[in-house]
Amino acid sequence: MQFEVIAKCHTTRARVCRMKLAHGITMLPTFMPVATQAAIKGLTPQQVESLGITLILNNTYHLNLRPGIKVLDEVGGAHKFQGWNRNLLTDSGGFQLVSLSKFTNITEDGALFASPFNGEPTMLTPEESISIQHSIGADIIMQLDDVVSSLTVGPRVGEAMHRSVRWLDRCIEQHEKSGRKDKQNLFAIVQGGLDPALRDICLDAMIERKDQVTGYAIGGLSGGEEKGGIKQCADRLPSDRPRYSMGVGFAEDLLVCVALGVDMADCVFPTRTARFGVALTFKGPLNLKLGKHTKSMEPIDKNCPCPTCASGMSRAVLHHIVTIETAGAHALTIHNLVFQARVMGGARDAILEGRFPEYLKSFFFDYFGDTGYPEWCVNALRSVGVDLMQGVDVPVS
Repeated sequence: MQFEVIAKCHTTRARVCRMKLAHGITMLPTFMPVATQAAIKGLTPQQVESLGITLILNNTYHLNLRPGIKVLDEVGGAHKFQGWNRNLLTDSGGFQLVSLSKFTNITEDGALFASPFNGEPTMLTPEESISIQHSIGADIIMQLDDVVSSLTVGPRVGEAMHRSVRWLDRCIEQHEKSGRKDKQNLFAIVQGGLDPALRDICLDAMIERKDQVTGYAIGGLSGGEEKGGIKQCADRLPSDRPRYSMGVGFAEDLLVCVALGVDMADCVFPTRTARFGVALTFKGPLNLKLGKHTKSMEPIDKNCPCPTCASGMSRAVLHHIVTIETAGAHALTIHNLVFQARVMGGARDAILEGRFPEYLKSFFFDYFGDTGYPEWCVNALRSVGVDLMQGVDVPVS
């Protein structure tokens, strides 16, 4: 990886970076669409690439189950398997320790899963997670971490944090002896729940291992909580490494995280909400299932360059087919991915041009001006010098 900080915001901790990986350049900050099982639902890899997207995410746990490592090894990795020519990141399978907890038993050795497909037991160790990601061939790979829900309290949070550090050491050892360090880049994951003291302990340990990892992820903070934990991590993580906030996808979350110093984020939200008939716009989400769109011949957004809007596809026809015909889900998925790219691309441009605080104020006024600003957004942005309330009369909720 070649990583370079190109510009910094004069007020917040936002920055623009250039990240060069084996499959090309990705400009940061960026949003990564999630292709869980080697596909973004409803789109071909060529369609995704045509939207200007340069980095997507695959899921280690699911690709290990299907198609399996034997197939991936035989075809030469997940890039070739799915026909994706740009950069690829794989998570480690750690999140499934939470999302599939009824199938999982955690020990110091690793996580014992019962396959949700056939019930067969599978042990995922830190070493096995790294080996699977080597077979997948992702440009960025993640350590296996012990994940707990952000709502968890008590000794289990500290146990998971300390275990994540020990597992990182095992992941580093497995990666270093593989001979793949020049092709695949290992990221550490900071854990610690909502406990600042535990986060600091984890940060100390992860930063000590800086020379053995290429970047850092912030884990366990995607549940809609206040962003103090994100700020704590971003403030302390090395400035010459990418910072990745895992599982963040709402536009307001993305921009707050960027302001706090985060470079990368991923989430299933924009593609999943498309399948429920919701288009993302700079005026807020647009529920196309509502009857008020029955006769509207307007596009979702006349200023949007996505193929759905640029072709003139109307809200009326989308209302007619959405959640019924797959074409509706495809059209909204394309639009929503372009929306996410426009939000982050707009942030990059604003940082480069020295107007990022103004960009934040304009975005939040357009997005929330009619309904009220989320209080946590106001507080988080004030912590980095941006007052959304200055000069506007908008309620806070």
